[in-house]
Amino acid sequence: MTEFWESSFIEKQLMWGAEPSDSAIQAKDFFIANNVHDILLPGFGYGRNAKIFHDNGIHVTGIEISQTAIDLAKAQGAGEMIVYHGSVSDMPFDNKLYDGIFCFALIHLLSSRERKKFIKDCYDQLKPGGYMIFVTISKKAPMYGKGKQLSKERFETAHGVRLFFYDVDSIQQEFGKYGLMQFSEIAEPNKQVANGASLPFLVITCKKG
Repeated sequence: MTEFWESSFIEKQLMWGAEPSDSAIQAKDFFIANNVHDILLPGFGYGRNAKIFHDNGIHVTGIEISQTAIDLAKAQGAGEMIVYHGSVSDMPFDNKLYDGIFCFALIHLLSSRERKKFIKDCYDQLKPGGYMIFVTISKKAPMYGKGKQLSKERFETAHGVRLFFYDVDSIQQEFGKYGLMQFSEIAEPNKQVANGASLPFLVITCKKG
């Protein structure tokens, strides 16, 4: 399992490059406007999304399963941030409550049982009035429906990556009881190359009452 996640991390790095995702930039603006100062990033990766929050005065704590990614993030200046080495399935890693949570391109890699636990665990680590933002793959993605079908809306690609594709119904079903505020579409470009292809993602925002 560790080898799979290491490989997945390397593929993500090559695909997305070093610049923050558009959804992270959007989330940074949202957090600043809503006085969010302390956030948790499950799926910290190699820090490309963490930096934009940190550089704008938001304290960042991460969770990352790949030690390779953590080492690279620290080599690139993320040494001031606390990053827990482990799987999000083992949350919580601390007893802290956060103002906000930002999770990019992770939840769709999980099984139904894992997604339910993960969403609840994130919600439980929010302060009252805190926000959590999940960015996940949409059914409009070109790889939807391709490969081996594992369950409803979940497929295994030729490279062995298991993906769950979200739509309006599944968002309502999985996030509805966790303070679902809104969701919107966003096309995430490949910023590593000029005119890189974009993938359709969904940005899901919840608020803890």
